[in-house]
Amino acid sequence: MHTFDFKNRTAVVTGGAQGFGLDVAKRFLESGAKVFIWDIDEKLLKSAVDEVKNPNLFYNVVDISNYQDVEKNVADITSKLNIDILINNAGITGPTGPLWEYDVEMWNKIVQINLMGTFNCCRAIVPNMIKNNYGRIVNVASVAGKDGNANASAYSSGKAGAIGLTKALGKELADKDIAVNAVTPAGAKTRILDQMSKEHVQRMLSKVPRGRFLEIHEFTSLVCWLSSQENTFSTAAVFDISGGRSTY
Repeated sequence: MHTFDFKNRTAVVTGGAQGFGLDVAKRFLESGAKVFIWDIDEKLLKSAVDEVKNPNLFYNVVDISNYQDVEKNVADITSKLNIDILINNAGITGPTGPLWEYDVEMWNKIVQINLMGTFNCCRAIVPNMIKNNYGRIVNVASVAGKDGNANASAYSSGKAGAIGLTKALGKELADKDIAVNAVTPAGAKTRILDQMSKEHVQRMLSKVPRGRFLEIHEFTSLVCWLSSQENTFSTAAVFDISGGRSTY
């Protein structure tokens, strides 16, 4: 497995207590980085730290949908360290159902976390990257943000918004050594699938030419390259990892 040089780098990984986020955090740690995992679930965060047992792994209980909460935690970190890498991984799918029957509060909550949470973290952390003329941001969107999933209008809309944010912010920072990219994974065997109906999960799988779900390590490898100093040119881009479901 390819390794990267993340020595003297500090990363923030949202939704880092499990699944994609925790696997990315582990690879960053193995490559020499200091890593702050953020999540709203303190029990899961403590469990992740106990599992990994690495002195360079730290955690913060953060509600990314609350800008003041994000800003406070960023200030705490940047008072001691620069934030070099941001992985906006936290997100929720919510229930499935037709748009005209969708619970309005739940629709707003899903978009608030998946889109506004990404905005909040970028808004708070980018100034520190600009000050140091270095940064790597990876926004975890979804193939649903490109194709749109029936009965998942809130999730599809939030992830489509995260893609648009990536393209805009990447262009705004293109004259600096700060890369902003998005990844659009297809379904993977993580706990997020538990939020969906079995029928919806099977529909997702049926659309993937590879005929299987994404493996977590495959996702992590792509995110690590985009987060590394080796990525000197790609920015404002969307990197597909959908097993052939999307071809653009």
